[in-house]
Amino acid sequence: MSVRNYFLRFPDGKPKALTLSYDDDVTCNVPFCEILDKYGLKCTFNINSGLFKEDDDASISRTMKKTEALEFFSKCLDNGHEVAVHSCRHPFLESLPPSMATLEVINDRIALEKMFGRIIRGMAYPQGTYDDELVNCLKACGIAYARTTVQTEKFDIPTDWLRLPSTCRHKNPRLMELAKKFAEAPPKRPQLFYLWGHSYEFDDDDNWYVIEDFAKYMSGRDDIWYATNIEIYEYIDDYNRLIFSADGQTVYNPTNRTLYFNNVYNKQEHIISVVPGETVNLE
Repeated sequence: MSVRNYFLRFPDGKPKALTLSYDDDVTCNVPFCEILDKYGLKCTFNINSGLFKEDDDASISRTMKKTEALEFFSKCLDNGHEVAVHSCRHPFLESLPPSMATLEVINDRIALEKMFGRIIRGMAYPQGTYDDELVNCLKACGIAYARTTVQTEKFDIPTDWLRLPSTCRHKNPRLMELAKKFAEAPPKRPQLFYLWGHSYEFDDDDNWYVIEDFAKYMSGRDDIWYATNIEIYEYIDDYNRLIFSADGQTVYNPTNRTLYFNNVYNKQEHIISVVPGETVNLE
C-alpha cells in the first residue's frame, strides 16, 4: 500500500516564501524600503513607539520624528509591508519584572495600533533576548509571533512562533551562498528564507550593495511567495486548521482563505487547492 504524503504549499501552490524583518524607527528605512519596493520584496518593520524624536528636535540623530514615522510607515503599509511591536523603549525585556515587561509590549502595541489604524500582532524582541516568563507575557498581550536573533542558516518552517528564528542576518558572510541555495533547489518540503537586520547597518558599513544584490537576485521568481511575517504566520496557521479524514482521502477547509498543499501518492505529485468551506476527495 502506497504512503500518502502532504506538504504545505504557499498561495498559488508556491513551495517557497521569503520575508524580511528590520528593527528600529530610523531614517535609513527610507532608502532601504525603496530598494525592497523596486524588487518586490516584503518587510516587517519593528518599531519602538516610545523613542520617536520630538517634531522640534533638530539633532542629527537618525531616529525618526513621529510625524516622519507616521507618513513613512503608513506608505509602507499601503505598499504591502508590515509594522510590528519592538517594545516602547527597547529594554532587555527579560530583565524587567513581568508587569513592566508586559507594559512595554502592550503599550507599544496600543500606540502603534492607534497610530496606523490597524490590528498589530507581530513583534521582534529588543536586544534579541527573552525567557519563558516573557514568552508568557507576550501570549497575554495577544502577540502571535516574536522574532529572536537566532540564525539557523536553514529554511525550515517555524514551529515555535514566539521563539521565531531567522535564516540569517544580512551581516552573515554566507548570505548570498544561502540565497542561491534557497533559490536554486527544487524542494519537496516547503521552505522559508527569513532575513533580518537593521537598515542603519548599511550606512555604518557603507555596503548598501548587500541588500541591493540580495533583493535583485531573489526578485521575480515564480516559485517564491514574497510576504510579510504576519502574512506567513496567518497562512500557516490556517493551513494547520485543515481537517483530514481518518484515512487521509478527504480534506475540509474550515478557514476563509484558499489553501494549497502537495499531495504525493504513488510517486506522483499533485498540487491541491481547497477553497474556503470546501470538502475535497483526494482519490
